Amino acid sequence: MFFKVFCILAVAVAVVASHGHSSQYIHRHDGHHQPVHHGHHHDYYTHPKYEFEYKVEDSHTGDHKSQHEHRDGDVVKGHYSLHEPDGSVRDVHYHADHHSGFHADVKHSVHHIVPHHHHHY
Repeated sequence: MFFKVFCILAVAVAVVASHGHSSQYIHRHDGHHQPVHHGHHHDYYTHPKYEFEYKVEDSHTGDHKSQHEHRDGDVVKGHYSLHEPDGSVRDVHYHADHHSGFHADVKHSVHHIVPHHHHHY
């Protein structure tokens, strides 16, 4: 999963590199393997823990977005923000865990553009 996320981020960064600014941060924690017993079968489990962040600001195309997410075991928390084509900004804060499932709080901020009227006399 980490590799897939990394590849997607790498492609996104490559696309905007010629038009604007992008940044990314990935931290992966490889914990100790813990044995899990399934009858006579032994398996190993590593406590999943990671954190990543990326940001794109492309004034040429108007592409502005960012995301930050971290996971510690079964708990995932994150936030992403993006500028919609209509000028509004979508902010999403989300979390997921084994007990409550996935929940997201979505907010839209509208930035009104006030037209300037020129009077001709």
